[in-house]
Amino acid sequence: MYRIGEEEIAAVANVIRNGRMFRVMEENTPVHEVLDFEREMRDYLNVENYFLLTSGKGALIAALIALGIGPGDEVLVPAYTYIATALAVVAAGAIPVVVDIDDTLTMDPKAVEAAITPNVKAIIPVHMQGMPANMAALCAIAEKHGLYVIEDACQAVGGSFGGKKLGTWGDAGAYSYNYFKNISAGEGGGLTTRSRDVYERAYIYHDSSGVPYFGKKLDNLDDYLYVGSEFRATEITAAIMRVQLTRLPGILADLHKNRQYLMDGLAGSGLKFTRSNDFDGDCANILNFVFDDIKTAEKFDALTECGRPINTGKHVCWAWEILYRHRGALHDKMNPFLMEANQGLRMNYDRDMCPASRNELCRHAYFGINPDWTPAEMDEVIKKLRSAAAQL
Repeated sequence: MYRIGEEEIAAVANVIRNGRMFRVMEENTPVHEVLDFEREMRDYLNVENYFLLTSGKGALIAALIALGIGPGDEVLVPAYTYIATALAVVAAGAIPVVVDIDDTLTMDPKAVEAAITPNVKAIIPVHMQGMPANMAALCAIAEKHGLYVIEDACQAVGGSFGGKKLGTWGDAGAYSYNYFKNISAGEGGGLTTRSRDVYERAYIYHDSSGVPYFGKKLDNLDDYLYVGSEFRATEITAAIMRVQLTRLPGILADLHKNRQYLMDGLAGSGLKFTRSNDFDGDCANILNFVFDDIKTAEKFDALTECGRPINTGKHVCWAWEILYRHRGALHDKMNPFLMEANQGLRMNYDRDMCPASRNELCRHAYFGINPDWTPAEMDEVIKKLRSAAAQL
């Protein structure tokens, strides 16, 4: 979490004082934090359909279910993403197929094209650490092959590609508002989709025990009811997020300003920056470096104690133990890896898969950027990085 303060405290206090913490309330209730936040996010994203729920993973599952993805289907996911991306596919009853990333550390369009079979029904590009995937290329491939695109923008709230907000390029987009994201309520998620039908099905899935029975939430929903889950957000979450959304433009502007200050200060150091699919559109959460070989990256890491994507645990596919073991559910009959419809699909995961991705991730290193750093603090970072670069 970058910024939080008295405004969020006051917003939460107001919800508690009015005694209305449940998102599903009568239409004449004077305060509707969830509905107001959803309206404000629709305006910010320039979309018609958006709703708040409890997590980014919940948003991905709801989107997959609403698009009809399930047993018998494969979904392409990148080798570099948080494990929740792949687990959401399993939760929908489908099988995730891992494909390589390229030098931008996002889904490689060439790898996607090569991995498509008749069983593939969707792809999930992920905008890791605020870095946009090449949505123009990926959407063109998806359109060519009749595939759905579900954007995992959980780490890139507020970012854009080609002037269009991340999460709004595909058939659906998922956002996360947990503690580690650009704006946060500690936990939370959002889902957007261009289709009203998909929106309705996802909305019902996210709260199938509440939507039919509380208030008038079905008045404008035409789709049929079915048994889903319960990812219903609270008024407290929305109250915090309404304040956080007002902070987002300033956070992103200061991240970009500070990244540029750091890059200017490193000019002539010999350090090379990771290629971006949209430098101006990414979130500037990190200063990302690429090296010619793995040993140089390792030495830079030792000298600076920076971060390296290869070491980020469950963000790399080789650490997805739960997939290797095919533990898709506690009950065998609910386990997608054991379902008859999924037999013959690609589920042979191992620690040697995606060697091209491993090579890329091993050659990169990054430094997290704080939007509130002062010039003096950034000068210290520059001094440290230049010293390390001189020793490579």
